Amino acid sequence: MAEALPQSETAVPLLACDAPDLGLSGDGALRFKEADAVEIWIARWLRIPLKTLIARYGCDSRRLYEVWWGERFPASRAKAEAELRRRHPALADRISYGYRRIPRSAPALAAGQMGLFERT
Repeated sequence: MAEALPQSETAVPLLACDAPDLGLSGDGALRFKEADAVEIWIARWLRIPLKTLIARYGCDSRRLYEVWWGERFPASRAKAEAELRRRHPALADRISYGYRRIPRSAPALAAGQMGLFERT
């Protein structure tokens, strides 16, 4: 059995709050609060690895993507941007605040990609 790694008492967290106390709803789903969603956005912009966020929040990565895609707490992105500018003013002009979801399906072309090779 693997032993837990010792944690330093002087370790400073990268994010403002410690690990959140997330409750479970009746169906077993995690209940994020809007403050958690703001912290998730800030962690993304600070390039904290997804695996670290999954361990921190004790959830499936799909819950994090729901926040990033705007399915849950759509206003949290704007609040997180303002909070990041307040906490890290030196980084504010070097961070790209955009996020674009790339669709898995190809765009619908009339003849598919082969239509690109037809001469007109």
